[in-house]
Amino acid sequence: MIKTIEEIILIKKSALLASKTLGMLAKEVKPGINTLYLDHLAENFIRDHGGIPAFLGLYDYPNTLCVSPNHQVVHGIPNQESLCDGDILSIDCGVYMNGFYGEHAYTFEVGRVANNVKKFLNRSKKSLYIGISKCIEGNFIGDIGYSIQSYIESYGYSIVKDLVGHGLGKKMHEDPQIPNFGIKGKGLKLEEGFVLSIEPMVNRGDPEVVFHDDGWTVTTLDNDLSAHFEHNVAIVDGYPCLLSTYRYIYQELNIQSIEEEPFQNEKIN
Repeated sequence: MIKTIEEIILIKKSALLASKTLGMLAKEVKPGINTLYLDHLAENFIRDHGGIPAFLGLYDYPNTLCVSPNHQVVHGIPNQESLCDGDILSIDCGVYMNGFYGEHAYTFEVGRVANNVKKFLNRSKKSLYIGISKCIEGNFIGDIGYSIQSYIESYGYSIVKDLVGHGLGKKMHEDPQIPNFGIKGKGLKLEEGFVLSIEPMVNRGDPEVVFHDDGWTVTTLDNDLSAHFEHNVAIVDGYPCLLSTYRYIYQELNIQSIEEEPFQNEKIN
């Protein structure tokens, strides 16, 4: 589970290409566009930049992206159904290059969404950074999950407990598993060199989900909205260091943010 600085730098290269891919897609997510089109754009972009689409063929998954609109939680398969004004769309993207994986997810607004939906997305994203802030050497896995869960449930939302974050490196999914719920001071102790995918999956309504017969798609049981945000994080010099970034998305969407500033380390370039 422990990675060297050199390995972390290589993981960051993969994570940054996944980040750039989502940045490229940000301007394409709009009413009338279908997700299969987005998938083709992503595959070409990743390959043109020297990467391999990590999801394509992984566990026999058929596409480059996981695209999950509205009440889909994760692992939605791209299709030709057009997006509509007011939808939300979670896009999860993985890249393999230089022998290491990187992964990144963001939930986009499609056109104009209701104010209560904006608040739901912003709070879901904030829970990601709250969880990242607990990725400190000597803390515990339970500290991460507890902080995310406490924040989300304070707004009446719920955490999906059937799906978790994970370690990553030479494999897409490595130990440890990282639930988005937990008890402070419990679970595995975090160590220098851990590389983690922190990824809150947040339901606006009830926490229960349905796993569909296609073997991939997961939806909310109550058909209410779900959001998914994900960063790759390394523990460097005892503290969390982001390997992925939303800055490419924010550049396309003209969003100003300083949320990532506390999680940088000059060693990882």
